[in-house]
Amino acid sequence: MLSRTAATAASVVLAVVLAPAAHADGPGGGVCGTGDVLVTICAEDGGGSSGSSGSSGSAPAGADPASTGSSTPTDKCSYTLVDDPPPPAGHQAWKGHSPDDGAVYKVACDSGRGGVVFVPTGEAGPAAPTIDPEVVARRAAASMRLDGPKVASPRAAGTYVVGMPMWMWAEPSPSTFGPVSASATAGGVTVNATAKVTRVRWVMGDGATVTCHGPGTPYRKSREVTESPDCGHLYERPSYEEPGGRYKGTATSTWTITWTAPALGDGGQFTETRATEFTADVREVQVVNTR
Repeated sequence: MLSRTAATAASVVLAVVLAPAAHADGPGGGVCGTGDVLVTICAEDGGGSSGSSGSSGSAPAGADPASTGSSTPTDKCSYTLVDDPPPPAGHQAWKGHSPDDGAVYKVACDSGRGGVVFVPTGEAGPAAPTIDPEVVARRAAASMRLDGPKVASPRAAGTYVVGMPMWMWAEPSPSTFGPVSASATAGGVTVNATAKVTRVRWVMGDGATVTCHGPGTPYRKSREVTESPDCGHLYERPSYEEPGGRYKGTATSTWTITWTAPALGDGGQFTETRATEFTADVREVQVVNTR
């Protein structure tokens, strides 16, 4: 797998090499097709043309992995012929050319940049690669609708009791728990990405934190006074001394985005978070003995 650039560096590269398609008007820019759980991104490589000779050997003629094909003297790149098997005729990696016109190489640089480059036969030296597949994956993820949890419990209008188990849950949907899929293409690199929530971290407002690996189980009266099987909390003191008389909490989803770049045999994961605030009115039960 290619090494990954830092997120800040990735955002800079993205701004340079990815330009939205002319008719893009969807979320995140560059969207050419949408659906409830599928978004396809149209993006273009803003870099220059490729060059270099394309023999059927292990590297283009004149492409010294230690010194050429680099945008700076310190960024060394290596080139590997994609021939087991090569991309099929008509694949975007050929950039409109025929397999008879040259060869396709996978490029990996010390800086973490990489991608694929078409090398026409008879030309000297490939251009520096400008596409890191993780950058393209983050572009795909930016087009997805990834929301914070839709908190169903604790309810803003509800009243809860000290010492009684509270059941927490969120209403799952594609935009709040996934899976959501998207693909993006730039510079001959197509990346497919899928996002889904892998955990929800509940900060309860009383100093406690609860981590749940799912949306939680909705409470039913038939369960009576029992603890939630997968996502619950018990407040030990009332909330009347809190600002507004309520505990103020946050439910934060961790979205895990898994991506693959089939033409490069590359892939990886990264995470993003989305948060939703909630409140809980917690009171004490007063019992009066009339005897």
